[in-house]
Amino acid sequence: MTTEIELGRGKRARRAYTFDDIAVVPSRRTRNPEDVSTAWTIDAFGFEIPVLGAPMDSVVSPQTAIMLGQLGGLGVLDLEGLWTRYENPEPLLAEIAGLSDEVATTRMQELYSEPIKPELITSRLAEIRDAGVTVAGSLTPQRTQEFYDIVARAGVDLFVIRGTTVSAEHVSSVAQPLNLKKFIYDLDVPVIVGGAATYTAALHLMRTGAAGVLVGFGGGAASTTRATLGIHAPMATAVSDVAAARRDYLDESGGRYVHVIADGGVGTSGDIVKALAMGADAVMLGVALARATDAPGRGFHWGPEAHHPKLPRGRRVEVGGIGTLEEILYGPAPVADGTANLIGALRKSMATTGYSDLKEFQRVEVVLAPYEA
Repeated sequence: MTTEIELGRGKRARRAYTFDDIAVVPSRRTRNPEDVSTAWTIDAFGFEIPVLGAPMDSVVSPQTAIMLGQLGGLGVLDLEGLWTRYENPEPLLAEIAGLSDEVATTRMQELYSEPIKPELITSRLAEIRDAGVTVAGSLTPQRTQEFYDIVARAGVDLFVIRGTTVSAEHVSSVAQPLNLKKFIYDLDVPVIVGGAATYTAALHLMRTGAAGVLVGFGGGAASTTRATLGIHAPMATAVSDVAAARRDYLDESGGRYVHVIADGGVGTSGDIVKALAMGADAVMLGVALARATDAPGRGFHWGPEAHHPKLPRGRRVEVGGIGTLEEILYGPAPVADGTANLIGALRKSMATTGYSDLKEFQRVEVVLAPYEA
């Protein structure tokens, strides 16, 4: 049953909830954390932890993609980032970390105006593949048609189409829109698409043949989408709605399971727990991994929206450094705020609530418990 609130005589709204509004509840059974599995699979690819590194230059470089793969997760390289525009972007990453807030946006717009070089797309993906981990790269819908043949020849294992919001039915009077269904069929590798935040939008994306759907937009620490566009997706409700679309598409398609990946507003281990409890199969992490001392952002975090040439919808934010990428994921945690030992916390929560694997954990009881500072 949906409860609507009257905002005024001419508009009603459905109440939606963030991760801060909910909490999971223990059941009658508890387990040892050592007996809990955090493994998940998408298509033919299996991972020890349900973590994808977000395709942001402050989070994933070729080296951190390799590190994340070796630690059991998946790093997704932004194929429109500095790594595919410059032969050696390290000095530029250091420069961005040293910019003042007053000039950061303008200077980043200048740096990201350098053209993308197809040969760098090929070499960066080859570097990750040569390390023996799963290779994943990301393009926006606008760039996918331009570069997907290069990406296909370079040989990705998983391809991500990621934007502020991605629809199965984009209408344009100025350019031929991307035909997602045809593209996914022609590419012949699993494709993850997003963001989406509603049942209907997600269901249509699932019908294109996507292997996974990213849930959320404008929810990250570095995003100002709500302030600039008025768009926001309270993530607890969004994940639940998209999980419902997955359930109905499973019946509609005769058994085809599409993975739901929470992407936005997942900054702590508690957020990861709640995203999975609401029905996500995995989470895509940005700020949570940008806090690693060996992350390419050097204590800062920004997404592609932060350097849009005409309408920036994000900003570079200082997140500091807590520990290495391995310590962020597996501990030991030097802090008690849910920003380190993310997987240890997930295991502890699953064990405390009595669930042995992630699919079981999606059935955990959830209560409405708004956070009050």
